[in-house]
Amino acid sequence: LASLKALTETLQEGALEDPPAARRFLQRIETEVDALSQMVNELLELSRIESGQVPLRLAPTPVAEVLLPPVDRLRPQAERAGLELTVVLPPGVPSVLADVDRARLVVTNLVHNAVKFTPPGGRITVAARASGDDVLLSVQDTGVGIPAEDLARIFERFYKGDRARSGGGTGLGLAICQSIIAAHGGRIWAESELGHGSTFYFILPASQAGETRTEV
Repeated sequence: LASLKALTETLQEGALEDPPAARRFLQRIETEVDALSQMVNELLELSRIESGQVPLRLAPTPVAEVLLPPVDRLRPQAERAGLELTVVLPPGVPSVLADVDRARLVVTNLVHNAVKFTPPGGRITVAARASGDDVLLSVQDTGVGIPAEDLARIFERFYKGDRARSGGGTGLGLAICQSIIAAHGGRIWAESELGHGSTFYFILPASQAGETRTEV
């Protein structure tokens, strides 16, 4: 908001009379408005999830249906960044009881972060395997890693770590992931070594045949 105010004041003080400068300021204003819109939308999404205003529609879902659409959507971005993006899905992994749209949002956020924080030539691996009565899903990268002092706080709203991991974004993506996974009765966590990449794990319950329900 402070940036928007400064930009509009500059236009009012004479930049409007300089068309090239005015266009630059208007482009910056548009960028700031887009960022605010994203933040408001993510806050609304977080509020809806945590308050139960939008109940989860849980249904048996093949793990491939959770993982592959987000990966396919982000693959062009990964390729432009010079990254190898692969999916490891062994045969026999059970279906999960999930709200597929929200589960995909978790994968999208985690893969997007991995792309953002992995230098060219790196690898991102999205995987799943059975784990008792649950399914363990993961997004592993060979990126810049997360400092130990930040690792315990990365799922807090608006929290951003050091400058290497805080470029852009609202600081809400991981908080949304945590709320979605908690609403599924699972958990999410990360392991990382600075300079040697990160792995984000989350657990979803394996489904029983014919199981479908709505969580409020």
